[in-house]
Amino acid sequence: MELRSNQTMTALYCRLSQEDELAGKSNSIHNQKQILKEYVEWNGFQNLRSFVDDGYSGVTFDRSAYLEMMAEVEAGRVSTIIVKDHSRLGRNRLVVGILLEETFAQYHVRYIAVNDGVDTINGIDDSIAVRDSFNEWHARDTSKKVKTVIMAAGRAHRDLRLLRLQEG
Repeated sequence: MELRSNQTMTALYCRLSQEDELAGKSNSIHNQKQILKEYVEWNGFQNLRSFVDDGYSGVTFDRSAYLEMMAEVEAGRVSTIIVKDHSRLGRNRLVVGILLEETFAQYHVRYIAVNDGVDTINGIDDSIAVRDSFNEWHARDTSKKVKTVIMAAGRAHRDLRLLRLQEG
């Protein structure tokens, strides 16, 4: 959909990390898009544009679609950002806090996290900071678990090679 120069858009943002993909279908890009589609239809949002980062951790904000969306925000072309759940925006509590409390406010951007009941039109609830802390902790915990599995697989592969060398 092409926006006229005087229109602002509703940005639909989806993100899926490799770790989220391992957790199952509930966070899939398709699932996120479907939830957002139903939400915007039910609530009458218009001038929609999707931004999708597939395979990006929420810990980093160097994500192509996120950066493109934020350029649109800074250009004054975004009125609302909608995500499936708050963790899709990011898993760094400091950056997310600045986005919600400063950046989005500065550019008059409404932020909605559908499944978490977050809508900045109602203000920013103190529980969001707790969610942000949990989201950051979850990313660190998942990262440690993934590294442990990779290291264990590497050790098993090494041990198998050594066993074959000893046998042969």
